[in-house]
Amino acid sequence: MRRREIAALRRGTTIVALIVAVSVGLIIAWQMTQSHNTKVAKADQIATGVNIDTQSVEVTDKQAEAFKVEPVTVHRFRILKDSVGSIGFNENMLVQCFTPNPGRIVEIRYNVGDEVNKGDTLFTVDSPDLLQAESALLASAGVFELQSRVLTRVKQLLKTGGGAQKDVDQATSDQQTAEGNYKSARNAVRIFGKTDAEIDQIVNARKVDSILVVPSPIAGRIIARNAAPGLFVQPGNAPAPFTLADVSTMWMVANVIETDAPAFKVGQPVEVRVPAYPDTIFRGRVTTVGSNIDPNSHRQLVRSVIEDPMHQLRSGMLASFTIEIADPVQSPAVPLEAVVREGDGTMTVWAATDRHRFTRRTVKVGLDQDGFRQILGGLQPDELVATSGAIFLSNKFAVGPTG
Repeated sequence: MRRREIAALRRGTTIVALIVAVSVGLIIAWQMTQSHNTKVAKADQIATGVNIDTQSVEVTDKQAEAFKVEPVTVHRFRILKDSVGSIGFNENMLVQCFTPNPGRIVEIRYNVGDEVNKGDTLFTVDSPDLLQAESALLASAGVFELQSRVLTRVKQLLKTGGGAQKDVDQATSDQQTAEGNYKSARNAVRIFGKTDAEIDQIVNARKVDSILVVPSPIAGRIIARNAAPGLFVQPGNAPAPFTLADVSTMWMVANVIETDAPAFKVGQPVEVRVPAYPDTIFRGRVTTVGSNIDPNSHRQLVRSVIEDPMHQLRSGMLASFTIEIADPVQSPAVPLEAVVREGDGTMTVWAATDRHRFTRRTVKVGLDQDGFRQILGGLQPDELVATSGAIFLSNKFAVGPTG
């Protein structure tokens, strides 16, 4: 019995020893594997060419072929302010067309939206005042003609000894009075827009024409019509039969935020864009800057006159505008794609000593114009930077650890 216990004890000891040996072997093997993996990882890290200490990335010859390296240039940047507004008619060129004398509308020539030239007949009116003036003209013309014949006859009698000088003097006075009345009557008819040729025709034909022609005072577009045949109209009695606008220029009206208000001045050049013509730039100048800030919206009125020779703009259009608020500045600049916004919000570029080694540089940026970004700090003119491959370098730097 004693021998059996000793044998069992020996077998247990052997098994424990084997278990311990296997465990030690497994631990050694695991440590060797980890060491190998670490060496492989370090080798891979070195192969990426990323060095955090120097903030640099090296690329292979094949990768370098895809990069575009350009020098930092000096670019002209305009100092601009952007805002939105709306298009309206130039109210300084807006005209309400009234009849100069009361009467009933006989004929209408145009509708809303029609383009008219200066002097074109908008509508005609049957005017009692014109009829009365022409009747007075015919009467004065008859008296003038009669007094002229009397004066002639009296002068002939005086020459033959059959008349007296006082008769000539009286006839001369009457003839001059008649002539003055006749000229006054012509002027009264001329006020209604009749030409001298038309007045002569009335006198010669002894026929009155009570139709008063109302012409367009300007060349422009009809934007409102309240006239209709048979409607009785009077001078200055609203609404006007027609409202016209000179659309060669339009207003661009905006209400800019209070903090931008000091930047706007009369005379500043303006560039306007509207959604209807996205590829067209309309140009003009600031003509009015409001003298107060609206206490509710805290905005200031800025109004510009915009050139529109092709008559493309329409009142009420939404517009965005850019105003040049100061003289342009010369600054170092790089193409837009050369600047990368990092995850922490900083702006970086990749400066190049050659086409294979690039160093990350934090820069201060300013305006974006014409495909270039203004550099306010961190780069100098003529330094080389990566453009088309800048985002690749940033991604490579972000994922590649140090060697």
